[in-house]
Amino acid sequence: MPFVYLILVIVLAWALGYLLFVVPTRWLKVEHVSIPLGLGVKIFQISDLHVERNRIRWYQVKEKIEQEKPDLLCLTGDFLDTQSSLLRLVPVLRLLQSTGVPMYAVFGNHDYRLANVGSLKELLEEYGVRVLRNETVHLPSFQLVGVDDFCTEHHDETAFDTVQRGTPVIVMTHDPTVVLEMKHSFDYLFAGHLHGKQFNIPWLFQWMDMGPLAASGVYQGLHECPLGLFYISKGIGQSGVNYRFFVRSEVTVHHL
Repeated sequence: MPFVYLILVIVLAWALGYLLFVVPTRWLKVEHVSIPLGLGVKIFQISDLHVERNRIRWYQVKEKIEQEKPDLLCLTGDFLDTQSSLLRLVPVLRLLQSTGVPMYAVFGNHDYRLANVGSLKELLEEYGVRVLRNETVHLPSFQLVGVDDFCTEHHDETAFDTVQRGTPVIVMTHDPTVVLEMKHSFDYLFAGHLHGKQFNIPWLFQWMDMGPLAASGVYQGLHECPLGLFYISKGIGQSGVNYRFFVRSEVTVHHL
C-alpha cells in the first residue's frame, strides 16, 4: 500500500507541475490593446518566438491572425539562439506567410547570438518579412519605425531622420528599456523581451538583472513615458527554460 501512495504522490506532483509550469506556455492568450489614434489600423504582434523553447501550436496562431484580419503582422525579435535552429523557423515563417498579411520584423538580443545574423535576415525576407534595422517605413496612415535591439547596443535613432512631421509615428522594437534613453517622441511603441517576467515571482527583477525598466516594475502591459505610450508583450516563447509560472504566452492585437 505505501508503494501505491508513493505512485499517487508522484502522479499528483507531475500533474501539478504540468498545470503550473507547462500549461501557461501552451495556453495562448490574445491581448487586445486600444490606442485612440483614429487610424483604423490593426497590428498583430508576435514577440519572442524562441523556436528552440516554444510549445505553441502554430496553426492556432494562424487561426487567430485570420480571425483578427490585421493590417500588419509585426515580429518583435528573439527568433532563435543558434545557427542550427534556422530550419526550425522555416515552417513557422511559411505558415505566417500563408496568411497574406504584410510582415515586418526587428531583431532581439538572442538573434545576435547567431554566428551570422545576416542569414536570419535573408531567411525572413525569403518568406516576405521585411527586417527593419533602425529604419522607417512610410505607410498610408502612419510611419513605422523599426529600432534595432537596445540590449545588445545595436539600436540608434537614425531611423527618425526620415520621419515626417504631421504623420503618426509607431515604433516597433525588442527591448522596451530603450524608452529610457530615446530622444525622439512617438505616438506609440510596442516591444517584448521581458516575457511578462515568465516566472511571476515577487521581486524577481530586483535580483535578476533585466535592466532598470524591469527593475522599476515595468515589464508587461501598457505604460506611458515622457516620449509617448508604450506596450510590452509577454511573448510567445520562453527563454532559459521552457516553462512559465502564472504568465501565459501572448500574442497582441494593437488597435490604433
